[in-house]
Amino acid sequence: MKVAVAQFSAGKDKGANLRSIAGLAGQAAEAGAQVVVFPEAAMRDFGARTDDLSTDAEPTDGGFVIELRRLAAHHRLTIVVGMFEAIPGDHHVYNTLVVVNPQGGLTTTYRKRHLYDAFGDKESERMRAGEEDPPLVELHGFSAAVAICYDIRFPGFIGRLADRGADVLLLPSAWVAGPLKETHWNVLARARAIDNTMYVAAAGQTGTAYCGQSLIVDPLGVVVAGLGEAEGVAVAEISHERLQHARARLPLVAQRRPTTEGVPRG
Repeated sequence: MKVAVAQFSAGKDKGANLRSIAGLAGQAAEAGAQVVVFPEAAMRDFGARTDDLSTDAEPTDGGFVIELRRLAAHHRLTIVVGMFEAIPGDHHVYNTLVVVNPQGGLTTTYRKRHLYDAFGDKESERMRAGEEDPPLVELHGFSAAVAICYDIRFPGFIGRLADRGADVLLLPSAWVAGPLKETHWNVLARARAIDNTMYVAAAGQTGTAYCGQSLIVDPLGVVVAGLGEAEGVAVAEISHERLQHARARLPLVAQRRPTTEGVPRG
């Protein structure tokens, strides 16, 4: 299966962001990709901490997803992308990921579990945390898990996805720039791949606030495709053979033992 990561700098204009997504989806399709991962908040950037995101948030059957469905059908491509989901009667929103299949349908959604209350930011001031575990999605014979940005800093959380059978992690992100942040991004993507002998396809936003550097990592931690700071698309082939080879040499998932921390002894 060919997987792409696409990065761009989203603004506050949803129409302009959709045009960027459409252009990059076309590039991914032309490169032979069957799945493309876009950044977190691709529908509308986070903006300033004082911005009211609820005014631009939509339901998952709203205009933004309808257009994604059209693009997925047109390009025969599965699209994974981040948006802000409206919560009726609440000025908070969900930081949500949607997976749209080539038949033009919404395959699944996931609401970010770990909100970015770190490095001086406070995502919880404007967002509600999701309560459901990330789903697994079958894509061209692979079991794909999804997560969003800050989720990748929680190894146990990602590990449970591998324990449930995930072969690949699809991760939209808007990784904020700052001292050592680019290093963290690269190390964490590679570490989660190695921890779980799974592929990781992580797409980040570009622009002055974010790191960019989208990448695809193989199950032994090798970066097989990636981007720098500019808008663009990177594509890599992922294979069952490489996955099986990695898990035969390094059977971490099979050997992982359930934690007994906090469990009373009899």
